[in-house]
Amino acid sequence: MKCALYYGNKDIRLIEKDIPKISGGEVLMKVEASGICGSDVIEWYRRDKVPLVLGHEVSGLIIETGKNVKQYKAGDRICAAHHVPCNICKYCLSGHQTVCETIRTTNFDPGGFSEYLRLPEINVKNGIYILPDSVSFEEGTFIEPLACVIRGQRLAGVKPADTAIVFGSGLSGLLHISLLRAAGASRIIAVDINDKRLEYAKKFGADYTFNAKDFSADGRLNLSEAVKDINEGFLADIVILSTGADSAILQGLKSVRRGGTVLFFGAADEGARLPLSINEIFWRTEITLLSSYAGSILDHRTALELIRSGRVNVKDMITDRFPLEDIAKGFELTAKAQDSLKVIINP
Repeated sequence: MKCALYYGNKDIRLIEKDIPKISGGEVLMKVEASGICGSDVIEWYRRDKVPLVLGHEVSGLIIETGKNVKQYKAGDRICAAHHVPCNICKYCLSGHQTVCETIRTTNFDPGGFSEYLRLPEINVKNGIYILPDSVSFEEGTFIEPLACVIRGQRLAGVKPADTAIVFGSGLSGLLHISLLRAAGASRIIAVDINDKRLEYAKKFGADYTFNAKDFSADGRLNLSEAVKDINEGFLADIVILSTGADSAILQGLKSVRRGGTVLFFGAADEGARLPLSINEIFWRTEITLLSSYAGSILDHRTALELIRSGRVNVKDMITDRFPLEDIAKGFELTAKAQDSLKVIINP
C-alpha cells in the first residue's frame, strides 16, 4: 500500500508499505478520506518524531475484523479516533478523558495518510463511530476536529445568549463559530488578519467581523471599545483563541468581561509565554483562563450527531481535495493558511 512519510512540511515522500496484519481484537480499515489538520503542519511539534505517517482525521470502510471483534463487520462505514482513553484511570473517572495517559500513547498503524490502517484493540473498543449513510466520508473527517471544539466550549461553559469572540478564522475558528451559532450565542464576533477568512466567518455564523490589522498602535480601531459598542457596554462573555499569535492573545485578554472566560484552543509558537500583569488581568476580575485538548468519546458522538442533523455544516468548509500522490500540495496550502480552509486527502 502507499503511504505519505512526513519529514517536514516541504519534504513528504510517498512510500510503499505492507498492508498491516491484524490480530483477534483489531480492525483493518480502508481509508476513504483523511483531513489535513493545522497541527499536522506545526514542524517544531513533529521534528523529534520524524519520519512518520501523519493523518488523524479519518473515515473509511472496515475491510477485515479480528476473530474477537463482534460489534463491527466488514463493510461498515466508520470514523475512527486515533487517540483514545482508558476510561478507568483517575483522569477519565473525573471527567478528563482527554488528559488520560493512555490517550497520549494510542494511535493508528501507520497513520491516516495511507491506503489502509490497523486499528489496535483499544481503538476498536473506545474509538470507532459508525457513519450513517447520510454522512459522507469527507464529512466524517470533521468528527474529530469538531469533537475538540465541542470539548473546549463545554469546558468553557458556553451558554445561549453569550457574546463570544473567536480569534482566528481558520478551520478550527469556523467550527467554533458554527457551534456557537448552533448553541444559540447572542453575538458572535470573528477576528482575523485575512479578509477572505473573515468572509468565511460571516458565512458560517459570525455576526460581526474585524480585521486584526486595524488594531494598530495608532489607535484607528480599539477592539475593546468596538465590542462594547455592539454588546450594550460590556466586553465578551467568552473569548476563544483559535490562533496562538501573541497579538491575538493579548487582545483577547483585553476583550473579556469581568467574570468571563478565555479559552486557549490553538497552539502557540514554540516557547511562547504569557506576558501577564497579575494585578491587571486577575485581581478583582474573576476571569477564567482555560485550556482544552482533544475530544472525549461523548464529544465525538455529539460531533457526529451535529453533522448528521445538519446543525453544523462542515461540507462547505472543504476547499481542496487531493489524491495521496499530491499530498505535498495539500500541506503547502494548509501551512500557508491563506484562502484554503480544509484540505481532504483521498487515498
